[in-house]
Amino acid sequence: MNQEQNKIPRATAKRLPLYYRFLQNLSASGKKRVSSAELSEAVKVDSATIRRDFSYFGALGKKGYGYNVQSLLTFFSSALDQDEVTKVALIGVGNLGTAFLNYNFLKNNNTKIEIAFDVDPSKVGTKIGDVPVYEIHQIGEKIKEEDIQVAILTVPVHVAQSITDELIKADIKGILNFTPARLNVPSSIRIHHIDLAVELQSLVYFLKNYPED
Repeated sequence: MNQEQNKIPRATAKRLPLYYRFLQNLSASGKKRVSSAELSEAVKVDSATIRRDFSYFGALGKKGYGYNVQSLLTFFSSALDQDEVTKVALIGVGNLGTAFLNYNFLKNNNTKIEIAFDVDPSKVGTKIGDVPVYEIHQIGEKIKEEDIQVAILTVPVHVAQSITDELIKADIKGILNFTPARLNVPSSIRIHHIDLAVELQSLVYFLKNYPED
């Protein structure tokens, strides 16, 4: 995104990939236009929020007509830099890491796991989902060599910080952390924590205590 787009609220920015994915599906099905009400039902975001989100970019529809699907798709493709592929490194080729390698974000045109790292001799030197797996001690060398700025962390919690320290030395810019560890990183590095156990516990709690929401 350019500097002007970076000024939009963070909540709006987090919804952009959601909008983009749904618009891709609409375009593939041959749909030419969509209303904010239809978008709201599909992505589970209220219509007013959708209209406000789109207004930050000047992407306004016409009353009684809605939004042109192809125009919105082109717009959000540009906003999300879909024409530029971001190469990603995966650290930790366990069950979750292996699943990521086999999936490799095929539906997202602008992200691709390029390399992976692990300590298991049976995995190092092989390819999983066409992604080469390297020794963990090669992180600094390979990440710089491949000019990778984003890493996915799926390692045991007790080594998460030490691996993160190596990523910092390799000038990584963003980390998607799937470990329970709350990692210490410089302010220049963006980190998103995704704790699946916490999310599951939260889901169960809301099911039990807010059944009608």
